[in-house]
Amino acid sequence: MTSSRVAAIDCGTNSIRLLVADVDAAGNLTELDRRMEVVRLGQGVDRTGELAPEALGRTLAVTREYAAAIEAAGAQQVRFVATSATRDARNRDEFFDGVRAALGVDVEVITGAEEAQLSFRGATGAVAEAHAGPFLVVDLGGGSTELVLGTASVDASVSMDIGSVRMTERHLHSDPPSAAEAAAARRDVRAHLDDAARVVPLAKTATLVGLAGSITTVTAHALELTEYSRERVNQAELPVSAVLASCEALLAAPRAERAAMGFLHPGRVDVIAAGALVWSEVVTRVAAEVAAAGGSLTSVVTSEHDILDGIALSMA
Repeated sequence: MTSSRVAAIDCGTNSIRLLVADVDAAGNLTELDRRMEVVRLGQGVDRTGELAPEALGRTLAVTREYAAAIEAAGAQQVRFVATSATRDARNRDEFFDGVRAALGVDVEVITGAEEAQLSFRGATGAVAEAHAGPFLVVDLGGGSTELVLGTASVDASVSMDIGSVRMTERHLHSDPPSAAEAAAARRDVRAHLDDAARVVPLAKTATLVGLAGSITTVTAHALELTEYSRERVNQAELPVSAVLASCEALLAAPRAERAAMGFLHPGRVDVIAAGALVWSEVVTRVAAEVAAAGGSLTSVVTSEHDILDGIALSMA
């Protein structure tokens, strides 16, 4: 079966990631190169409504590095997808021009619904082989968090304007965050979850699947890793109690303690407390909704396959 070589770029609020892969018509993906850099494109966007010049500089510098890697790999198709931070920025044309100059393709600013569909497609391929649906896929980014429910395809989805960078800038200013700051952040997250639950029937969840850097970091903490291991984290199934305990530990840890954690990417040190808080609230709410409907959610699955895989598969 013939395949095409594609390059997918996912530019979020906190990180920019690249996947170069061969994809065939049946939807089989062979990974050739996967990279991630924390560039914090969404720095200050929640407050100012604009992309900061230094954040633009960091992001476009990495984009040029990715362009060289894509050219060297001989990719035939390229998609550059931008999510939450760019949707919110008044000066996004400056970013678009820089990406076009580096890669020769236009930035696709996708909606929360499109983001949800791509994340669901990328995440559920491998998970569905070992777990039962319906799956609730949670993609916890820097600026937004997507909840997507479905089995073979998406049945319901919602995008919430809560994420690790946004919640840090909005609420968590002390080191470590104070009880009052954490309480305010939790109220914010719970209000968004109240709205989300009117759109996505959380109680139908059979398997809860978490994606993206905050969740993979919490998983690495729960697994007691001394250094990050994508192989150990991918498809890890953990008790709900272990996930919540790690979330609380990361929220309570001072910055110096977080920085010394060998599994924690340096670019996430300042925002992981908020990411862990958001994840703890989502897990708690979903488990409660399932229990109220007479079911039981005892574990959580983490996937390293996410929107990047979905973007690559969309080019098959």
